[in-house]
Parts: sequence; C-alpha cells; structure tokens
Amino acid sequence: MIEARNVSKFFSIINEDRTADGITAVLSVSLTIGDGKIVSLLGPSGCGKSTFLEILGGLQAPTEGSVFIDGVQVLEPLPSTRKEMEAYRKKYSFLSPLANRMWKNQPKHDVAIIFQDYAIFPWMTVLQNVTFTLKLRGVPRRIREEKAVAYLKKVGLADSLRKYPSQLSGGMRQRLALARALSVEPKIILMDEPFAAVDALTRERLQDDLLRLWGQTGITVVIITHDTDEALYLSDEIVVFSPNPGQVRNRFEIDISRPRRRSDPELLALKARIMSLFKYDIDHESEYSI
Repeated sequence: MIEARNVSKFFSIINEDRTADGITAVLSVSLTIGDGKIVSLLGPSGCGKSTFLEILGGLQAPTEGSVFIDGVQVLEPLPSTRKEMEAYRKKYSFLSPLANRMWKNQPKHDVAIIFQDYAIFPWMTVLQNVTFTLKLRGVPRRIREEKAVAYLKKVGLADSLRKYPSQLSGGMRQRLALARALSVEPKIILMDEPFAAVDALTRERLQDDLLRLWGQTGITVVIITHDTDEALYLSDEIVVFSPNPGQVRNRFEIDISRPRRRSDPELLALKARIMSLFKYDIDHESEYSI
C-alpha cells in the first residue's frame, strides 16, 4: 500500500535581479493507494503531478509530509532550518561515506518508474537494456538473459532482441520500457505519461498490453496522464489535481468491470463530470452540479 501524508513540495527560485522567490508545486496532498490497483492522476499542466509521482518513487524528498510504502518511509523531508540540518547530520553521523554510497545504490522499495521519454539506453540492444537493469538489481548473471527474454516475450519483442532503440517504433520503445520495469518484478510501477508520444491506435494497444500484464502480475500502477479517456479505461480510481499548487481536487472510483468498452455510457458520463471540473478550474464555469 502507498500512503502519502500531507505531502508538500516547495522550490526556491532566484530571480534575475537576484531576489529570492519560490513556488509551491504540491500542497498538503494525502492519498492512499491500495495494493493491486490502477490509479490515474489527472490535472492541468504544471499542477505538480510529476513532482508528486517522483516523491512517491523516492526521486525527490518532500518539503513537508511523508510517503510510506508498506509502512516503510520512502524519504524523509529535507531539512529546511539550521536546527533541522543539525539534527539530520547527527542522526546519520554513524554511517561512513562508503556505507552511505552502498545504501544509496540499493533499491529501498520494490518500485519501478517509466517516463514519457522511455529512458532507455540507445547504445544497448533491446536485450541488453533489460539485462543491464537486472544486473543493477543484483540478479545473478546466469539467469539474467533468460529472465529478460521471458519479459520481452510478454510485451511482444521476442523478435527484436538484437535491435537497437533507434530501429524500433515509438510503441516498441515503450514496450521495451515496460518490459524493463516488469523484469525486476516490482510491487509498484509509476508511469509518467507513458503513452503520450505514440499515435492513437498504438496508444490503445499499449493500454491493452498494460491491462493484460497487470492482470497477470497483480502489481500496483500509478499513472499520470492528460488523456481522460485513457484514465477512465485503465483505472480503478482517478485522482483529479487542482491547478498550481497541486492539491487533490476530487477522487472518482470506477466500479465498472473489465474488460471495458471505451464507449460505455457510464464512462462517458463520468468523463463529462471530470471535464466539467477542468472547465470550472479554467474559467470558473460548469455545466454540471459537482
């Protein structure tokens, strides 16, 4: 289970005239995501969704609040005062630089992250991209390739093992990113607009691929998307963020059995409600009573 408790993130900014300023990207977000669920984060651009996702994955520390995965804290908030800094240093003073490096390089939670730009290595083949990830996770050399091939087969890339990313289509590159994430057998996958760079037909196929693999593995998926139809088709729950600073605006549970039809009247009615929220936030008008 993922639990975010009053998470806020503030970024300091130095203006051109050298005066200090700042922006609050995420403000007091509390959110619980159950095991084995698919949850989508929706909201306008710049509302802090990606920042919040990176905090969930431990890529950023919150300014305030905490994130727990299965009861274990992901990262502590960064010290913001001299007193907090002194306490932080004292707490970790017993660790040597070597121990710190070893600890930093070990995954603290079973979490994989997929970015919009795939984040795959262009100088490695499809197979090498996956085996390298397994190597970083400490998988024994004798079983890396066998395991990598098995997951590449799951995403339909068995015939492309020796190809380089430049020889793949956008959809195939995203399948490679998905295979690499699944190969480490995480409990949670965080996805930041993973299908935004492909055409509409490929996007629908990748959505179906994700649902199929989710059904086989039972992983928890948190996905950022700007596509309301995608969120409705994939999700058990949709969390709508408000404009900057990002806060939880509304939450919609989708109690519609799978497989779903994209044209399902219930989904279309829910889409209308969500779009009315966006419209209200943009121009303070709504055709619906929320």
